[in-house]
Amino acid sequence: MYTGSMVALVTPMLEDESVDYDALQKLIEFHIESETDAIVAVGTTGESATLGFKEHCEVVKFVVDKAAGRIPVIAGTGANSTREAIELTQCAKEAGADACLLVTPYYNKPTQEGLYLHYKKVAETVDIPQILYNVPGRTAVDMSSETVIRLSKIDNIVGIKDATGDLARIAEVKSAVDDDFALYSGDDATAIDFILAGGHGGISVTANVAPKQLRDAYAAALEGDAETAHQLDTPLISLHNDLFVEANPIPVKWALFDMGMIGKAIRLPLTVLTESAQPTVHAALQKAGVIK
Repeated sequence: MYTGSMVALVTPMLEDESVDYDALQKLIEFHIESETDAIVAVGTTGESATLGFKEHCEVVKFVVDKAAGRIPVIAGTGANSTREAIELTQCAKEAGADACLLVTPYYNKPTQEGLYLHYKKVAETVDIPQILYNVPGRTAVDMSSETVIRLSKIDNIVGIKDATGDLARIAEVKSAVDDDFALYSGDDATAIDFILAGGHGGISVTANVAPKQLRDAYAAALEGDAETAHQLDTPLISLHNDLFVEANPIPVKWALFDMGMIGKAIRLPLTVLTESAQPTVHAALQKAGVIK
């Protein structure tokens, strides 16, 4: 089981919208130096929705190769087609990823039985640890606690990233799954309380820009030290909120640009953070002590 602060890593790009592999390598080293607990490559924040299939696999392999076993790499391999999810998951396994993160099939709005059969099929086809990912605000489908509990019985389905922000769900799921089934927050604003309620960590957007601070806050929460966890998290609250002032990953990519870590390019249909929102994100970085 992976625990702690796992970064939902951005995929930096050049002005021609190709992947900036030099900047990506620097980000990997940044997180290793900051003691981030794991990297999630090509998830929502990594612009998975705009990368082609071959490109998706190439980025995962690049991250795995450059991480070189120094930090676990979890590959985003979800798709709204079960066959495509299987192909992406197989690709990630062949690249050497430690686990895969699979978002619920978006747009086509499957039933709960459809969700169950989708994940079951992927898990049975590709022998690699797999983490469910429920983010109904983006996918238009909400995986019920009952479906999560059913899926937890499948051997290589090892956890869930829950981005609903609904803390009541963790108690419901935790009481019905085995102790080794991991519960990860996908909502930065509520992640500390999620961990204190029994979660095992978070897959975070904020970790892109404040990895060490967030890692320390999560570590305190995992130790049950609520006072220290909240104290460490308080300077990051503006980031948790303002990195979503426009659709993720627009603000976080601009924040990393503002920090001088990547270029500001992003791939259409996403666009660079609007000028009117830039002071808000800049102020949040200052408040967190990330920049002066």
